[in-house]
Amino acid sequence: MSLPDVDFLLSLADAADGETLPRFRNGASVDNKLVAAFDPVTEADRAAEMAIVAAIRDRYPDHAVLGEEFGAAGEGDRLWVIDPIDGTRAFIAGVPVWGTLIGFCEAGVARLGLMSQPFTGERFFADAEAAWHVHGGQRTQLAVRPTQDISAATLFTTTPRLFAGDALRRFEALEAEARLTRFGVDCYAFCMLAAGHADLVVETGLKPYDIVALVPIIERAGGVITTFGGERPEGGGDILASATPALHRQALDILNG
Repeated sequence: MSLPDVDFLLSLADAADGETLPRFRNGASVDNKLVAAFDPVTEADRAAEMAIVAAIRDRYPDHAVLGEEFGAAGEGDRLWVIDPIDGTRAFIAGVPVWGTLIGFCEAGVARLGLMSQPFTGERFFADAEAAWHVHGGQRTQLAVRPTQDISAATLFTTTPRLFAGDALRRFEALEAEARLTRFGVDCYAFCMLAAGHADLVVETGLKPYDIVALVPIIERAGGVITTFGGERPEGGGDILASATPALHRQALDILNG
């Protein structure tokens, strides 16, 4: 069976944008999903996921869906994985580095992916052949930069506070080798790697909906993305994305001690 077409993928982003953008910087209500810590969710998260799922159900009623807010529905090898707002903390703080993530898997492998940021008017997406950036009516093919050594690399992570113990020491060892480290831009970091503006992204404790949409974008742009153990990343966990295989090997050596 053929993959869903890119126009449909982009139409899902349109549906999500219609729910997220009007609520951004507009006092959207915030709930906390946890008792002992702060894990925010907004009405925009829920409304965007419902809009995406409704469109998928209408077009592909036999496909399975996994969303951050409403969980899993359906069965089969063709699976849509959705994070309606990746970076909810940025969303509620008014910082436009959040994005809607929509990924499509066949037999557990991410085949299509999209990150939509409607406030900046940007979309990063991957089809079966390449990865693309769309902004201002211009469509540009994405390509990683050919960085071969950590000493020349720009490194992203959400925050080093997510690492602990030996994992923190290993991250700090990697950071010490990198040329530049930046924090806190969630899914945008992976897109900056695919666009050739960064070289390494390190994250820990990811869920499938945090990463599936970004995997094809990195891979079609020529990058490498795996778990710290070198396995496929669709299941989440501890994830490393790199611009080149040589850089990936160096970073994994440090992260694995």
